[in-house]
Amino acid sequence: MTTDKNTGDRPGFFTRFTSKTAKVLGHAWVFAAAVAILVVWACTGPLLGFSNTWQLVINTGTTIVTFLMVFIIQNTQNRDSAALHLKLDAIMQELRVTNSKLYEAEDEGEDELERQRKHIEAQSEEQPATEEQHVN
Repeated sequence: MTTDKNTGDRPGFFTRFTSKTAKVLGHAWVFAAAVAILVVWACTGPLLGFSNTWQLVINTGTTIVTFLMVFIIQNTQNRDSAALHLKLDAIMQELRVTNSKLYEAEDEGEDELERQRKHIEAQSEEQPATEEQHVN
């Protein structure tokens, strides 16, 4: 999470904005409102003679919303991913995982990730599970 330069603890404006926006836009009522807008727009088509302006309204509106949402969603996913990696790193440290490549796995290419996945699977097949390793 980015922080303001003056406080050091408080998330920056863009982080606060994207967090709140993503939270609000994730509710079912927002989806229902979007569907209602589309229904109203579709119903006004015959009244406006399906004009170019009528079509331009929805095209422009949806393009703007989509364009802005790409950045909001990406920012939210980046923060969620960073937080998840931080938590996984903490768990791995607590479990005393010594494979340093696992700590920076998100920086590896697809081929290297696949190679590591296969290596870990092969290791797990070689080691018989103990009672403590079983999770019910």
